[in-house]
Amino acid sequence: MHAVVLGDSPIRIWGLTPAERIQRQLRSENIDLRRGRETLPATQSVMLLRGDCVYDARVIRGLARSSPHAVLEVDVDGRSLPLAAHVTGDHAGSVGELLVGRSSRVPPAGVETVTVEQLARGFDTRLRKADRPYVLPVTAQNKGAIEQLVFSGAYKGVTDLVTKWLWPRPAQWVTRGCVRLGITPNQVTAASLVLVIVAGVLFARGEYAWGLLAGWIMTFLDTVDGKLARVTVTSTKLGNIFDHGIDLVHPPLWYIAWGVGLARDSATIAGLALPAIYIVIVAAYVGGRLCEGAFERFIAPFSIFTWRPFDSWLRLIVARRNPSMIMLTAGLAAGRPDVGLVAVAAWTVLSTAILLGRVLQALYAKRRDRTLRSWLGEIGETVDPRALAVRVFAHAGAAVRGA
Repeated sequence: MHAVVLGDSPIRIWGLTPAERIQRQLRSENIDLRRGRETLPATQSVMLLRGDCVYDARVIRGLARSSPHAVLEVDVDGRSLPLAAHVTGDHAGSVGELLVGRSSRVPPAGVETVTVEQLARGFDTRLRKADRPYVLPVTAQNKGAIEQLVFSGAYKGVTDLVTKWLWPRPAQWVTRGCVRLGITPNQVTAASLVLVIVAGVLFARGEYAWGLLAGWIMTFLDTVDGKLARVTVTSTKLGNIFDHGIDLVHPPLWYIAWGVGLARDSATIAGLALPAIYIVIVAAYVGGRLCEGAFERFIAPFSIFTWRPFDSWLRLIVARRNPSMIMLTAGLAAGRPDVGLVAVAAWTVLSTAILLGRVLQALYAKRRDRTLRSWLGEIGETVDPRALAVRVFAHAGAAVRGA
């Protein structure tokens, strides 16, 4: 697949001109970028994208998969404008002129118009969210609104309660600062790794307040690095492995370090030996992760937390790092850091038991119905758009004036 970007705009969205953003998106989709459309073979298919627009990545993927006889028209302030196309080389010249406004003619014979909704689904399995895909011309007037839309689109719809409700506003401020200072996502992730180690050492020393401070800053940076990567289109496989590897490994190590700090005063908690508590936490944590992975690997091509609304509500408080950090913080605030660790152990076991039950239910449902669908993909069909879960977990998408 080849693509040509037509023109650009000096207005920057999260530090990138629209054309620069499109070029990065094309590279991430392994689409070959051509400098011009004049030398394309007549039968070679090519995507043409206006360089003064911002494109949802789902639309680019959908356009690439469409037949090479399509012009994408988008409603912009009540006018239907052609903003992209997937055509063969023999139509690239005339359709390109149409896209950049040098021709008022209709698309050539055999080339049909398509809409954003025909190219892209609202349910995004990668970010566990449902929102409206978009294509928007960039202007000085809508720059701020588009930046907000791009940032919101970088956020997972289904996540824990801290990430969902506490971090978004400060994360947007810090992400903007990172863009201005040229700080990369991997640098933010590296800072997170340092804080993982610092927090663990402080926990093991029994210095819980300072350890929690380092830990909470780490959880915040863990939000920032992903958003920074998505708004600047700099996500890489190595970066994802680096980030997700840290996220996967460090939580149980923190809990063990917390217990090591407690062992300075006592080898038991509520009559239980600390090593036994470590084993329970690690086994339940690994079991929960295996349940999540098994669901996505063997049952359905989406996260278990997006199967039914119940699962999305569960994700807010399931025994992942941030809800567990709340328990540890509450225990310390009450002067009982030992109770905080016991609470983490108990909630991790209960969470894994619930996840195992959901996996078994999903297996039964798949045998009965053959295929499973996420409730986020059923909004407006079997799920009432006015339901509370829709308002909490699905983004309707902000209206942005295009001109």
